[in-house]
Amino acid sequence: MKKNDLAERLASLTRTTPAVAADQLDQIVHRIIQSLKEGKPAALPGLGVFEPLDRKPGFRFEAQPRKTPRGRAKR
Repeated sequence: MKKNDLAERLASLTRTTPAVAADQLDQIVHRIIQSLKEGKPAALPGLGVFEPLDRKPGFRFEAQPRKTPRGRAKR
């Protein structure tokens, strides 16, 4: 999925324009990057956590496991 696809989906869910939604996505990405540069993790509830790595540059993303209908985690 590309940024424009995400922006259009976000715009339809929040009843804003795709341009406003794209700007919101840019702000989120900027905050994640800023947090990683400061050595802090960036959590996205329901998705996972971005964590800075010891080596520079870089980060690691650990996705939260999806729940199956029976409540068991699925990777």
